[in-house]
Amino acid sequence: MHESRLANLLGAAVLTLSDRMTAAAAAATGVSLSGTAALVVLAGFPGLGGTELGRHLGLSQPACARMLDQLEARGLVKRQARRGRAVAVDLTTAGQAAAGRALEAREAVLADALRAVPDAAALEPLLESLLRGLHAEVGSGDLMCRLCDRPGCVAQQRSCPVGEAERRS
Repeated sequence: MHESRLANLLGAAVLTLSDRMTAAAAAATGVSLSGTAALVVLAGFPGLGGTELGRHLGLSQPACARMLDQLEARGLVKRQARRGRAVAVDLTTAGQAAAGRALEAREAVLADALRAVPDAAALEPLLESLLRGLHAEVGSGDLMCRLCDRPGCVAQQRSCPVGEAERRS
């Protein structure tokens, strides 16, 4: 099967940006990509339980627990018992700083890439449409936006297209 040129160009651009963005974010934290994503998610949603955090990251509960063990050993998160067997996960001060570094590294890669586009603002409505369509396939805004700067997405009174798609589904 032959892809159209546009699909091929999109695939190469998305893959390259994803590789660069995730490598920069993980390098900024010094932990795995899933650990980096966990730090970013917990920065936006403090106190999530391990199972819920795993859902945000696309990880099973055992895989998430192992990752949290590693983050806790590095002093980036702390777990606190809630009712029953539930455990809340929060970032430490070091974890908050690492999450901030990850988002800054991600932003630098993406801003650099956008400088190569003559009319980058014209991409915004196209990317919004693309993300709404992708949400229909993925079905989880939390998973799609696990490395997003959520406050940045809704700055200037704008709404997040993934959040819109999530509310409509």
